[in-house]
Amino acid sequence: MRITETPIKDLLIIKPTVFEDSRGYFYESYSKILFQQHGINVDFVQDNQSLSQAGVLRGLHFQNPPFAQGKLVRVIKGAILDVALDLRKKSPTYGKHFDLELNEKNKTMLWIPAGFAHGFLTLENDTVFSYKCTNIYNKASEDCILWNDVDLGINWGIDCPQLSEKDTLGKNFKDFVSLF
Repeated sequence: MRITETPIKDLLIIKPTVFEDSRGYFYESYSKILFQQHGINVDFVQDNQSLSQAGVLRGLHFQNPPFAQGKLVRVIKGAILDVALDLRKKSPTYGKHFDLELNEKNKTMLWIPAGFAHGFLTLENDTVFSYKCTNIYNKASEDCILWNDVDLGINWGIDCPQLSEKDTLGKNFKDFVSLF
């Protein structure tokens, strides 16, 4: 497993070592010891999975403290454009985002620590997205930044994605008050 830094501190790209042969493949998708060696000392308490069709956009979601969540995200089937937005007020990259394509072929994962909003756009039908969380879901703590806020400059590559009602009601970043 190879862990590399992104331009945003603490946001990490994880590339597993994949063993392939005529039968298929095998890889380790999580190693507590390896994470600890890279300064990530977390306990995962919840695993989530979603199925989406192409053109579905989910996000930019997060939970406020004390229910803030770190997430280890990956695609099991299909492909997504994954986006993490830094919400940490004291971070030099506050309000900046990082995006990366995650898909079943590259098997790349992204570690998103607490203090980030997260969203993704599905690029293929029947995309299965999976993520491990460091905290339980708490409805009263959930929040959302508007996916297409022009101040964020995120290039989703789509003008009219399929959205939930919650995602159409996200906050503009300039109106957001970070608790991180």
